[in-house]
Amino acid sequence: MSPSLLVDNIGELVTNGAGEGPLGIRRNAAVLVEEGRVVWVGPSAYAPAADHHVDAGGAAVLPGFVDSHAHLVFAGDRAAEFAARMAGQPYTGGGIRTTVGATRAATDDELRATVRRLRGEALRQGTTTMEIKSGYGLTVADEARSLRIAAETSTETTFLGAHVVPAEYADRPDDYVGLVCGPMLAAAVPYAKWIDVFCEQGAFDVDHARAILACGQAAGLGVRLHANQLGPGPGVQLGVELGAASVDHCTHLSDADVDALASTRMDSTSGSGTTTVATLLPGAEFSTRSPYPDARRLLDAGVTVALATDCNPGSSYTSSMPFCVALAVREMRMTPAEAVWAATAGGARALRRDDIGVLTPGARADLVVLDAPSHLHLAYRPGVPLIRQVIRNGVPQ
Repeated sequence: MSPSLLVDNIGELVTNGAGEGPLGIRRNAAVLVEEGRVVWVGPSAYAPAADHHVDAGGAAVLPGFVDSHAHLVFAGDRAAEFAARMAGQPYTGGGIRTTVGATRAATDDELRATVRRLRGEALRQGTTTMEIKSGYGLTVADEARSLRIAAETSTETTFLGAHVVPAEYADRPDDYVGLVCGPMLAAAVPYAKWIDVFCEQGAFDVDHARAILACGQAAGLGVRLHANQLGPGPGVQLGVELGAASVDHCTHLSDADVDALASTRMDSTSGSGTTTVATLLPGAEFSTRSPYPDARRLLDAGVTVALATDCNPGSSYTSSMPFCVALAVREMRMTPAEAVWAATAGGARALRRDDIGVLTPGARADLVVLDAPSHLHLAYRPGVPLIRQVIRNGVPQ
């Protein structure tokens, strides 16, 4: 039996459960951890004894961030592309093929080093759960090895063989879809939990996306979807039709798109229903000088919203969830509480998990101690390293 751990003298504890306001805040609180799980939450003055002790010193503690959309398996960078965008060149997604070439040429160890470096960056900034996609290999062998390497670091792995049509299939997209649905999917399934498609003009149309996702579902994978990033389109409604866990980007939405997402909202009384989460990725808009999603519109319609980094070498090369929280508050009209919920419990919903993103008995013991008295400081002090300590699965990092 592993030693127990008590985190006490917490000035503000965000539980995302029972407590004050939408974040379930408790004051002057403590959390007891045993075997990697939260077993008790209550007033610090009544905290049980434990083998080990962390004194929060009156600071805020919140659940570890849940980053439900990241592309960490790649080689090279696209800094020159970023500079060109800052000089006025629009983002079209075409640079993905540049990363595909570099990734195919890289060794396993080079790809593994990049994943571990970026995962370490994210952990130091409070991210305790991170989804990792493939999508820069786009051959049977390269997609399989990308997922195998991703699975060394995360249980939340996503097969994104349908990122773009690679150059060698540019004139034969139907043949590439057949490859994705056939040998590539078969090679990916042992290492993947999810399947994803970039449903966008210049990538995959709605018919191809539906066919690929249906094949993934038949193989036992859950559905995720890149949708409505570069312009209006059918992606969001396709995701709702297929019961996707999450549709990601959601930048250009019609009223019908918003209504479709809102219609999936889980019944709060019975707990029934399947929610399709709108995962917003403000790092991409920041890095491409594109319009930000209207989070306020989604929230006011009752849509479940998550925040994620979209960490990738082209359109959002950030691993910082605190940065995304600050962007969401400043640029997407979310309140600080809404943004923190979306970056923790919202991300968990996007992964269909109930054991992370919360600090309640039975949850995985993923805690972040801020160097600040309140969660408000994550948006109030953008760019400041406020993560004092991270505890993941009950173990101080």
